[in-house]
Amino acid sequence: MAWVAVSVTAGFVGLAVLAYCAFKVYLGVRRFGRELERTRSRLAPKQSALRDELSRLEGSRAPQAREDGVRSS
Repeated sequence: MAWVAVSVTAGFVGLAVLAYCAFKVYLGVRRFGRELERTRSRLAPKQSALRDELSRLEGSRAPQAREDGVRSS
């Protein structure tokens, strides 16, 4: 009968280890989310400036006549 108590105890210890690991993963994901948000806020002005520059360049580009496209032989 002692083996029943040992197996139940081992099961609870295993669940405790899994709960600890899950909590550590949860904390890591939260920390990673904060880091992503901070990086996004730091890059937003630069991304906006690049987007404005791209639209300015596209607006100043001379339109080209359409041809038949690329032909392969």
